[in-house]
Amino acid sequence: MNEGLLSKANFPVFEVYKDLVYLDNSATQQKPKKVLERAEKYYREENANPLRGLYDLSVKATDAYENARITVQKFIGAKSNKEIVFTRNATESLNLVAYSWGRANIGEGDEILVAISEHHSDLLPWQLLAKEKGAVLKYLDCGSDGEYTAESLKNALTPRTRIFAIAQISNVFGRVNPIKEFAEICHANGTLIVCDGAQSVPHIPVDVQDLGVDFLSFSGHKMLAPMGIGVLYGREELLDKMPPFLSGGEMIEYVTREGATYAELPHKFEAGTVNVGGAVGLAAAIDYINDLGFELIEKRENELTDLAFNEMKQIPHVNIIGADNAADHHGILTFTIDGVHPHDIAAVFDSENIAIRAGHHCAQPLHQHLGVQSTARMSLAFYNDEQDIRRFTDTLKTVRRRMGYDE
Repeated sequence: MNEGLLSKANFPVFEVYKDLVYLDNSATQQKPKKVLERAEKYYREENANPLRGLYDLSVKATDAYENARITVQKFIGAKSNKEIVFTRNATESLNLVAYSWGRANIGEGDEILVAISEHHSDLLPWQLLAKEKGAVLKYLDCGSDGEYTAESLKNALTPRTRIFAIAQISNVFGRVNPIKEFAEICHANGTLIVCDGAQSVPHIPVDVQDLGVDFLSFSGHKMLAPMGIGVLYGREELLDKMPPFLSGGEMIEYVTREGATYAELPHKFEAGTVNVGGAVGLAAAIDYINDLGFELIEKRENELTDLAFNEMKQIPHVNIIGADNAADHHGILTFTIDGVHPHDIAAVFDSENIAIRAGHHCAQPLHQHLGVQSTARMSLAFYNDEQDIRRFTDTLKTVRRRMGYDE
């Protein structure tokens, strides 16, 4: 563990915006110098079209890309690098599962179960698939604290349930769902489980074999890496049977006028010129996280969550969405203020150079389930500090007064 890596001094954005309090980390994280330098090094010294070129520079680009895949494989505990598919983001990863596995395996009358708290990226692909195939889309509801129970999952599953979609950590509640237990329940029912790891992989250790998930998606930009690179993990035996999601260059072995044979895993899912710069940036981000260590990351983020949560609980008219326990929020505190629209809340914070998010957070069905139209959200990363929390809570105390209320 290297505590020096916690410092904002490692992140150029805070040199440019010296007064910035950045609390929108669930949307995207800032990038450390080491990640930016590695991506730049690729474009300066290794840039070529990989995989097909036989000349030295292309071989270097290919090695950089495939070494990044191995780094990801080890980071999430996948059995083989064939189980790691590079995509643009978690959204594309989830669409790949829905369109490729879903179209081949979902039929009329089959059931797709989706947790009500899912981000739209893990909901809309299943909506579209259900309409196309005549399948039944069902929702698993949570309590107001964001909890899903094993009993509720067992009751929701039927012999026709083909797949269950749920995030490991909700981007609204911040609550960790018991994915390992849910995977066991699903598999006992003959149901696959697809897990959105966009909010978990950057913040807690994730081992896909231990969890027992069939698919897991995450985005690089939410874990220090460049935008435009994402990952789909899938069990090899499932990916091997799935048809390509996109077709074109790089994903084929041989093409005739009549048809084609496809490349082996994972390349059959990576059509076109791939994002090598993003992949090496993601590998560098993983190296940064590994050097820091999840023990230190979790300690820092949990301490800051606890500090913010307890301060917020003392402020009149502030309502925290989800569990009444800081430990169940994991760096995500979504809230409302009586009589103040979340967009106005965000505008007040912006006037103090504090970045938070307002809206439905791509989780409109969840907000409808909770009976609120929209919310405000602050979300932490390990590079935040106590001063950030103090500025956040000090500003929070002033919002209603600034909007014309007496208290």
